[in-house]
Amino acid sequence: MTKKFGGWTAALLLALHAGAVSAAYQLNLTPGVTKATQIIYDLHNLMMWIILVIFVGVFSVMFWSVYAHRKSQGHKAASFHENTTVELIWTIVPVFILIGMAWPATKSLLDIRNTSSPDMTIKVTGYQWKWGYDYLKGEGEGISFMSQLSTPQDQITGAAPKGEHYLLETDTHVVVPVGKKVRVLTTASDVIHAWFVPALGVKQDAIPGFVRDTWFKAEKEGIYRGQCAELCGKDHGFMPIVVEVVSAEKYSAWVADQKKAMAAAADDPDKKWELADLKARGEKVYAANCVVCHQQNGQGIKGSFPALEGSKIATGPVGAHIDMVLKGKASTAMAAFGKQLSDTEIAAVVTYERNSWGNKTGTVVQPSDVKAARK
Repeated sequence: MTKKFGGWTAALLLALHAGAVSAAYQLNLTPGVTKATQIIYDLHNLMMWIILVIFVGVFSVMFWSVYAHRKSQGHKAASFHENTTVELIWTIVPVFILIGMAWPATKSLLDIRNTSSPDMTIKVTGYQWKWGYDYLKGEGEGISFMSQLSTPQDQITGAAPKGEHYLLETDTHVVVPVGKKVRVLTTASDVIHAWFVPALGVKQDAIPGFVRDTWFKAEKEGIYRGQCAELCGKDHGFMPIVVEVVSAEKYSAWVADQKKAMAAAADDPDKKWELADLKARGEKVYAANCVVCHQQNGQGIKGSFPALEGSKIATGPVGAHIDMVLKGKASTAMAAFGKQLSDTEIAAVVTYERNSWGNKTGTVVQPSDVKAARK
C-alpha cells in the first residue's frame, strides 16, 4: 500500500512539475518594443498562416486520396505522365504563392533597413570579448566606454548560485532615450561579432575592416538584453549587451553624469607615475582585461594561454612588451588593446605584469613611453 501510494505521489508531483515547466513556454515570438519588431512579428504570423493553409490543403488531399482510393475498395493505381494541365497548375500556383509571400517580406525588409534621418548615432565595436561604444551624434556626442560581462566569477564556476541575469548583465549599460531613432554602426577589431538585441529587432554583424549599420527606436522604457550572436572565440558566450531605454529627462541627466565622470577620469598624459601607483592602477586594468586568459596568478592556462610569470615578454625588453599589448599577436587570442586602453592604462598594466608574481624587473613604464610606441 505504501509503495502504491508513493508511486501515485511521485506521478502527481511529476505531472505538476511538467505543468509548471510548460507554463514557462510561449506559443509565439516576443512582440518587442520597436516598429521593426512589430513588422517582424506581423510578417511571421502572416507566413505561418500561409504555411498552415498550404499544409492543411496538401495533406487533406493526400489523406483523402489514400483513403478514398484504397485497394480494399477495388481501386487500382492509375498510370499517367506528361499531363500538361497538372504540370501548369503545380507550376503556376506556387509562383503566385511565392509572389504573395515575397511582396510583404520585401516591403518589411526595406522598412527595417531604412537607417536615414537618425536622432542619434552610436558606434559599436566588438572585441574579444567585450563591446566598445562611442556616441557619435546626438545629445550624448563624445561619450565613450567599454562594456563587459559583470557576472561574478564564482557564479560562472558554480561556486555560488546563479543570479537572475546570469551571463546577461554588464558593468556599463548602453543608455538611449525613448522614442528616438538610434542608428547603430557596427565594426570589430579582431574577429566577426554580431550585435543582437531581440526586443529591439536588431541583429547586425560586426566585421573587422567594415562598418555596417542598423537602427532601432524603442517605444517603451525598460532594460533590454542581448548577446553576441556570432561564434567569435573562447568567450563568445560572455559578451552580453544591455540597452537601457529611459525618458528624455533621465537621458539628459545620464549624459551630464557621463561627461563629468569622463572629465574626472581623464589622465594627465605628462604625469610621471611612481611604481606603486602604476601597479595599483595596473592591477585593476589586468583584472578587467587579462585575467580570464592569463589568470589572477599569472600562470595562464596550460596548452591554451601562456603564463606571464617568468615569460620572455614580461621579463624581456620593455618595448616588445608594450608593442604586444598595443598591437596584439596575429593568429592567437591575444587581442590588440591599443584602441581599448589609454596610454596610462597600458603603461600601468605593463608595469604591473613586469613587477608581479615572480617578476621583479623594477621596470616603470610611463604613459609617454606608450605614446611614443604608438607612432
